[in-house]
Amino acid sequence: MTDASPHGSEHTATGRDRGAMLAPFTTLRLGGPARRLVEASSSEEAVEALREAEGPTLVLAGGSNVVIGDDGFDGTVVLLRGAGIEPLDDDVVRVQAGQVWDEFTAWAVDHGRSGVECLGGIPGSAGATPIQNVGAYGQEVSQTIAAVRVWDREADRIRDWSPSECGFAYRHSVFKRESRYFVMSVDFRLEPGGLSRPIAYAEAAKRLGVEVGERVPLKRAREVVLELRRGKGMVLDEGDHDTWSAGSFFTNPVLDRGAFHALTAALGKDAPHWPVGEGEVKVSAAWLIGAAGFDKGHRRGRVGLSTKHTLALTNRGGATAAELLALAREVADGVEAKFGVRLRPEPVLVGASLD
Repeated sequence: MTDASPHGSEHTATGRDRGAMLAPFTTLRLGGPARRLVEASSSEEAVEALREAEGPTLVLAGGSNVVIGDDGFDGTVVLLRGAGIEPLDDDVVRVQAGQVWDEFTAWAVDHGRSGVECLGGIPGSAGATPIQNVGAYGQEVSQTIAAVRVWDREADRIRDWSPSECGFAYRHSVFKRESRYFVMSVDFRLEPGGLSRPIAYAEAAKRLGVEVGERVPLKRAREVVLELRRGKGMVLDEGDHDTWSAGSFFTNPVLDRGAFHALTAALGKDAPHWPVGEGEVKVSAAWLIGAAGFDKGHRRGRVGLSTKHTLALTNRGGATAAELLALAREVADGVEAKFGVRLRPEPVLVGASLD
């Protein structure tokens, strides 16, 4: 999940710390010092901090989908805190940007509202979800988002955006492309009732013992997704270095038919893939990584691939961001050399680059 949003805008909000290391605020436990660090207890306080800031700014909430370089961030870092879940009517729920995402998915299940039950266990904040159009196990947040409240720092204006204005695409949105916007809250349209949305992911359907397209009790859907995520080291656990990661480090590449045929020719068989649009297919990045010779647990000093999932790059303890990025380049270069497909990073890179 993208849990960092660089802006270009300071504040005397709650707390002030100069030169504080950012590593403790990221799930990778990586990141150098901030020139200035402030804590905002609400989205409104965060806006004031950003409005008053001198120089560049960075908003961090859960820090689950960000790689911050070892030199840190030469500007103001706003730590967004402050939860809030507010039902607006029978099916629309407003969620504050600082709300822990998994707590919201649990709330939705407990209150009999479907649409995010297969997105449980994803670390980070609710405000990060539209930036990346977070998705997993057959669901994406864009399928249920009704509106996104946004502060435009250039116009200094707050307004609610419709889903069409957000420009949602696979792991992408206008918020990821345009750093001028700060997400304050998100409205989700959830379906009342005790059953899940139709199960769209084959692995989840198999574990649930149903066919793709069938519905199951909400709590059962959430339980199975959490089981699957834990089995891949994708649920945060302080004692498990496989979860010291940014989640899936690379997005699944989307190829046109020509590029996909070239890939299958190089492989001599089809790679796992899914149609995503007219003439395009999405290919499993995890499968490509394994097929290129990078096994689970592949190590490069103090960093390595998760022992549970090849798509997670992990800090095995005491690593630097430079070491993690070197591993990412090794994997991306290896896949490209073998298959002609360049993997792209999913986390936000701050003061860091794979080029």
